Amino acid sequence: MSRIIDIEGLSFDTGAHVLIKEALRPLAVSEVLTITGGASGWDISLTAWCRTQGHTVEFDPLSNCATIQKGAVFAGRWQGAKQTGHSDTNTPHAIADEAQATWGLAARGATVEAGAPQWSFRLNQKAQVWTHNAAQLYTQAVDAQWNPDEAIDWRQPCELPAAIEAAVVQVMTYMVENENAALIVPAKFLGQLHPHFREIQALLAIQVADEARHIEVFTRRIRLKGHEPALSTVGGQASLKTLVDEPDFSLAAFLLSVLGEGTFVNLLNFLHECAPDPITRQIARLAAIDESRHVAFGMAHLAYHLSVEPHLRGRLAMAVETRFDALAGTSGLNEEVFDALILLAAGNTAPEAIKKGYQRVQGLMQAMAEGRKARLLKLGFTAQEATRLSSLHTRNFM
Repeated sequence: MSRIIDIEGLSFDTGAHVLIKEALRPLAVSEVLTITGGASGWDISLTAWCRTQGHTVEFDPLSNCATIQKGAVFAGRWQGAKQTGHSDTNTPHAIADEAQATWGLAARGATVEAGAPQWSFRLNQKAQVWTHNAAQLYTQAVDAQWNPDEAIDWRQPCELPAAIEAAVVQVMTYMVENENAALIVPAKFLGQLHPHFREIQALLAIQVADEARHIEVFTRRIRLKGHEPALSTVGGQASLKTLVDEPDFSLAAFLLSVLGEGTFVNLLNFLHECAPDPITRQIARLAAIDESRHVAFGMAHLAYHLSVEPHLRGRLAMAVETRFDALAGTSGLNEEVFDALILLAAGNTAPEAIKKGYQRVQGLMQAMAEGRKARLLKLGFTAQEATRLSSLHTRNFM
């Protein structure tokens, strides 16, 4: 195969090499490209360029043509290069079981030249992080993003008795604290995750954005009447620290998303139903939708991980037990939060209303336990194990 091109008056200073490189691309090694040109000194520049590219070149002074024989160096730049799976997850073998350190920041599906630097991404195993519906969950997350200024009508009437407003502030303070942990955990893993798993990377990133938005709206609700945040307890922070300190991606997803955020969805639904003002109810409804998506991600990831590593189930159970033991000396849920939930559900401080509020909070606790048990059953735990592990979940809810 041979080709002929005319670069006319184009010099190497203005891009002649681009035309020549494109003309050479489809040729096999040793095949010939004939070039005619008219720029001053183009023959000298072509000779120098061919030398750097590993091609041989000869000139015919009579016809003012150059003949390039394609060298092996061009092909050699691709020799030893590694293809990094495929960009489309529907393509067979698109996702590698192990993402190589030298693939680094390359787009999945790119061919990485040999000799690329080694990158230290600790989470480089598919089983560690993957879920088959990651792209679908990300699309849902993008579609479900909301703007706090537009989605919540902050101008709605919100005049509450002082005790009830204080209860709202206490609960929102607790929510901010917990959402800080829910933001930090995926953010921590983002920097450790190999970019080959870009759908997981995107999901973690949007999860961080979700939590940042929740922290904003909970804080705005606290500040709505000019209050400062209320009490943060040792027990609550100790419980959350066990989540932030968990180094294993799957165990963290289990403790945070499946058990913690799953329990939080019950709490947010409770607030959506029982909160004394429409703004708090709106906030709770929107946050619950986001948190449900986080739970779905955690469940989908663990279902995948368990499918390739069934003995993970034992490690999940041990993680719950270890956390329970670590928190045995703490008080669990902030008493102020528990009482605040009763006040919210009561709506006022009349004895009969308080009694009703207390009963509704007891119903919330029962719903939380049943929700955790249902998710544990879906992950393959026996009914007995699910009941036991659900009961060992932190009293701080998250």
